[in-house]
Amino acid sequence: MRRLTPVLREDGVDLDLISLIRTILAACKEISFRVSQGALAGVLGSTLDENIQGETQKQLDVVSNELFKDITLESGFCRAIMSEEEEFSVPGNPEGEYLVAFDPLDGSSNIDINSLIGTIFSIMKAPVGAAPDDQDMFLQPGTQQVCAGYVLYGPSTMLCMTTGKGVRMFTLDKTHGGFLLTEDKVSIPPATKEFAINMSNQRFWETPMQRYIDDLIKGEEGKREKRFNMRWIAAMVGDVHRLLCRGGIFMYPTDTKNQKQPFKLRLLYEANPMSFLVEQAGGVSSTGYERIMSMTPNNIHQRVAVVMGSKDEVETCLDYHK
Repeated sequence: MRRLTPVLREDGVDLDLISLIRTILAACKEISFRVSQGALAGVLGSTLDENIQGETQKQLDVVSNELFKDITLESGFCRAIMSEEEEFSVPGNPEGEYLVAFDPLDGSSNIDINSLIGTIFSIMKAPVGAAPDDQDMFLQPGTQQVCAGYVLYGPSTMLCMTTGKGVRMFTLDKTHGGFLLTEDKVSIPPATKEFAINMSNQRFWETPMQRYIDDLIKGEEGKREKRFNMRWIAAMVGDVHRLLCRGGIFMYPTDTKNQKQPFKLRLLYEANPMSFLVEQAGGVSSTGYERIMSMTPNNIHQRVAVVMGSKDEVETCLDYHK
């Protein structure tokens, strides 16, 4: 098993980017420790505050955000950072070469039940001459990402990452504190019999998605002529990790539950980094109507519909939307 840094050097990754990635992972290792301590660390439960998304913050959300923000800004490699928990981007080093967008703790609803949660991150180049406080520099399509990944806090702490040359998985060896390569070439099987979606929203979906899910549920008796199983972790990081490991389709589609907010997932620090990983592993990622990574964001907290996973199954789903 190889350590992270030699693997990245083999891919010709810039040394400053390697250093930034190692800084991000230092923050994630600290978050992993806090998560593993649970109630012993006094970080469970909710605060009395809401974040910019209008969501009640968990104590561990706040702790994770501050850890990630402080460590990455202190590195000096970031021109600016942005987070799910921050209303505006946070300026960093005016000479910093990179921008980092992140969800410090995806799956907050799982924290207090000791279920899967994780950190998602996306790295882009800062435009030449852009001021650190100019948050418009984050408004780049996902194709401009130079690195994306997540750290999953489960029975083991795992890193899944791409720098545009395939997807690799690393496992944190807690005996010496390093991430060791445990899967060198992640590949999503093109066909699948598993789907992940929040079925409680079914009555709010658009007609094409309702028709598609109806046909999955009908199994062998339906037009798909095979049985599908549903899996739902309620944390994007966990559901995407599963499809990267064994295939599947993950969906958080458009719905009418809240007319002012028809989408759930954020483009810059959830949909784009996960799309980069899925595409690099041979899968497909779309809103249902267009490729997610081709979209140019209109604001830093923009939300989008998401359909991603095994190539054949995603394309079948997209056929319903034509």
